[in-house]
Amino acid sequence: MICSFPPLADKHSRILILGTMPGVQSLQKQQYYAHPQNAFWKIMFSIFAELPVPPDFESRKQLLIDNGIALWDVLETCEREGSLDTNIKNSVPNKIPELLAENPNIKAIFFNGKESHRLFTKAFGNTIPLPQFVMPSTSPANTMKFEEKLLKWKSLLV
Repeated sequence: MICSFPPLADKHSRILILGTMPGVQSLQKQQYYAHPQNAFWKIMFSIFAELPVPPDFESRKQLLIDNGIALWDVLETCEREGSLDTNIKNSVPNKIPELLAENPNIKAIFFNGKESHRLFTKAFGNTIPLPQFVMPSTSPANTMKFEEKLLKWKSLLV
């Protein structure tokens, strides 16, 4: 059984980005998107700051907070061999409705990949009336070119 991290959010958060469940390297380092080939932080710094991505996790988290971005995972716990979302079994969703109630300035949800959206819909159906956007996964398993991922993720700026 593996567990997700606490949400990264504050009262100024306007957008919630949801992944599925941290991968093996992220769990080992206790940091969101810790795999060096995951494009998440490179995309965030390309949109909101400048490259290179700072090595320290605190600076990475601060970039999101400063730009009104909350970050969490759809799942609280699950069983999974390796890091692939397709291997997820026996999942339990996070308390996303409660997070949204505590952070009423969140006005949209962006999903980091199709699987996080699928699991969210399975858990919550249409009970959360916020605009929802499925973004290309930043995982290295998604072979879309970085430039294409970045272009699609720039919709965070709207």
